[in-house]
Amino acid sequence: MRSVKALTGNQAAAYGVKLCRVEVIPNYPITPQTIIIEQIADFINDGELDADFIPADSEHSAMSMAIGAAATGVRTFTATASHGLALMHEMLYVPPQVRLPIMLVNVNRSLGAGSGIWVEYNDSMAERDSGWMQVYVEDNQEVLDMVLQGYRIAEDGRVVLPFMLCLDGFVLSHTVERVELPQQEEVDRFLPKFVPLNRLDPKVPMSMNIAVSPAHSMEMRYQLDRQMDSARSVIKEVDVEFAKAFGRSYGGLIDTYQMEGAEVALITLGTATSTARVAVDELRAEGKKVGLIKLRFMRPFPHEELRKATKHLKALGVFDRSISANRFGPVFTETRNSMYGSDIPITDHIAGIGGRDLTVPVFKEMFDVLEKSASGKKVRECTWHGLRGEM
Repeated sequence: MRSVKALTGNQAAAYGVKLCRVEVIPNYPITPQTIIIEQIADFINDGELDADFIPADSEHSAMSMAIGAAATGVRTFTATASHGLALMHEMLYVPPQVRLPIMLVNVNRSLGAGSGIWVEYNDSMAERDSGWMQVYVEDNQEVLDMVLQGYRIAEDGRVVLPFMLCLDGFVLSHTVERVELPQQEEVDRFLPKFVPLNRLDPKVPMSMNIAVSPAHSMEMRYQLDRQMDSARSVIKEVDVEFAKAFGRSYGGLIDTYQMEGAEVALITLGTATSTARVAVDELRAEGKKVGLIKLRFMRPFPHEELRKATKHLKALGVFDRSISANRFGPVFTETRNSMYGSDIPITDHIAGIGGRDLTVPVFKEMFDVLEKSASGKKVRECTWHGLRGEM
């Protein structure tokens, strides 16, 4: 019988790791992800998880160890946040090219000078071109479920790429929610034992991650791009299979809310989606035809799915919790690229930077801009919401 526990997002991730029977966990602590590893260490100490925990001397070393472990053919996990992810940057480019399906949980927090310990997406968005799949989750149940799905997707022979699970710092990482835990036998049926594509074995010598000449490097990058593209169908398949096994579906690459008959819609990701839903419900009660699209995967980006979901709209807005210091946020840039050739006006809406509160009135303000855009009125291409003072 399945159990139900009150868990933080960090604890939910740790329970997912235990259920997936991960074998090697290298890590270096950083707020707000440290509790994930502390919980995993408790599981190992109490005999609930048979795994090797390796304290690293930095995040760079932690990812290097994860690469080495995964290359020997074992299921591997690590976690980090913010500056820790930035310190991993050099090594993040290795697993996709070498085809190592490592799981990394990144607990999103701000990055750089003037930063804090609260959520924004500049840390993970900076790594969106490294070759890692990226999913952004909304609640603690989705945290646990996407650890399970993430390994299944990453280890699929059609994909074999590393998986980055992004969850909002403190909003999820330290907040307790109801989480249903599946039985170990159920997870074992859903997630078979890891069979590596290639593995280092002293009895069968081989080389990995060697320097290559221009005669080969371009084809390797092409193959990586094709593998990321192949992940789209696998993500959808795994979501369907997960729903059959555990009774929960997340829609695959995107999920939609109140889109039937909607004339304007907003794209959100992460915990902001929950607040935006409340705004949609209240505006719908007022007779306004608004809808919501939950962007789940930043990589692979859901180009076709977005075009299909938005084809009937009069205006589309994009919520960004990070900036590119180039006028627009990265989610907007990706969305506008996907919508190229469409005559739907698209606007960017930046909010929640540095952990600034995202409230229902903030999202209603975004929808107000969208309604003006839909009626043909001139609006800003990019609006920052919740700024103090007059800008």
